[in-house]
Amino acid sequence: MKKLVQRLLIFFLGIPAAVAVIVFLPYRHHLAVNVLVIAISALGAAELARMLKNKGLFLAPAEAAVLGALSPLSMALSVSFQISSQITPAFFIIGASWLLASGIFCHKDDFSGVISRLAAGFSVMMYPGHFLSWIIRMCLFRHSVIILLMFILTVMVNDSIAWAAGMLLGKGNKGVFAVSPNKSVAGFAAGLLASVGVCLLAASLLPAAFDPDQIHRLPSGILLGLFSGVAVILGDLAESAIKRSCGVKDSGNLMPGRGGVLDSVDSLAFTAPVFFVLYRFFF
Repeated sequence: MKKLVQRLLIFFLGIPAAVAVIVFLPYRHHLAVNVLVIAISALGAAELARMLKNKGLFLAPAEAAVLGALSPLSMALSVSFQISSQITPAFFIIGASWLLASGIFCHKDDFSGVISRLAAGFSVMMYPGHFLSWIIRMCLFRHSVIILLMFILTVMVNDSIAWAAGMLLGKGNKGVFAVSPNKSVAGFAAGLLASVGVCLLAASLLPAAFDPDQIHRLPSGILLGLFSGVAVILGDLAESAIKRSCGVKDSGNLMPGRGGVLDSVDSLAFTAPVFFVLYRFFF
């Protein structure tokens, strides 16, 4: 019961809060959204570093937070302050160079941690930061408010409907994926339909942000929702695989009813590049 209340609070408070930031703070190509993504990436990278420690991959959480924030920070500088897009690969090279060069300063005859440090460092640079940085790229779209709202709802409604359907209809069809045995086929199907419904509804009611030709707009909206919905599911399962490999139940305890930051943004991170590329391709 407590977990249900926590989930409902996050749903009824989290979604309106995200909508408010997107709608009421669009300045400098959604600088507020960009700052939020950077902060989430840093916190998520620190959580990942703590989990990787269980596998013998050692990286200080504070260092992981900095490395994890590099990709979204560089993207935000490019998007909100019109700095050259070449800053993104430059920031990646800086982070990679730091990881490679830091091995030089190991104590004499103690180089056993160099490879584990590299593995952990490159991991936190990519996930969740680089994945989440695609949300910042969405801020450059002409109808960015609509696109960001549609993306957030595509993910969050999928997650919420899947959870509710799993609770009500999933008792006899769980365990399809060993990595997350509590997830059900009913939940996956309902969540996928929810993502399709969000994108189809947006394409129908908001033609300004989509192809004006309705013949192509509606099927494109369905495909956008379908592939994005699959990405939502895969993002959740992928993070579950990381947690199981590291022997932890949650990535952290910062989010009541959800666990850690990574537990709350896993699907957002995995879906962001898929949604961006498909929206740009279709519309």
